[in-house]
Amino acid sequence: MHFVFMGVSGSGKSTVALRAAERLGLPFAEADAFHPEANIAKMSRGVALTDDDRLPWLRSLAAWIGEREAQGASSMMACSALKRSYRDVLRTGAPDVRFVHLDGPVELIRARLSERAGHFMPTGLLDSQQATLEPLGPDEKGAVLGIAPPPEEIVEAAVAAVRAALAENGESAAHGAG
Repeated sequence: MHFVFMGVSGSGKSTVALRAAERLGLPFAEADAFHPEANIAKMSRGVALTDDDRLPWLRSLAAWIGEREAQGASSMMACSALKRSYRDVLRTGAPDVRFVHLDGPVELIRARLSERAGHFMPTGLLDSQQATLEPLGPDEKGAVLGIAPPPEEIVEAAVAAVRAALAENGESAAHGAG
């Protein structure tokens, strides 16, 4: 089972997914690390990526998920996964990919982005991401977690959601870690 923590930039997906992965002993991938230089340069200039820009990136993320699947290991990833079509590409990596959508008020996210240092994603692209975001459909496996609580509370909720999904599937985090 593979868990993709999704949401717009600044929603906390990297922080929450990494802490939850550490707590559960699961392999973790930060999708931003998979972006080619051209994508990073484009976003750094404040230019939104196109679907054509994203497709090779999404395929590489699906391949990473597929590698964990082949190893018999569950995994966690932080990835914006804003559109259903993007999530569909990620789902090609393994038969059971679930999404944890970190969601909250745009004002809170904008404030977090303005305080963040050292990241290529400028605050100016938040509106573009919000416009692109397609919430999980009723047929998509996953959960939605609010981002207003302190990070540790969100991590607790994420760990509980992942453990519940693993248990529903007859797995444990220790087993899933391979």
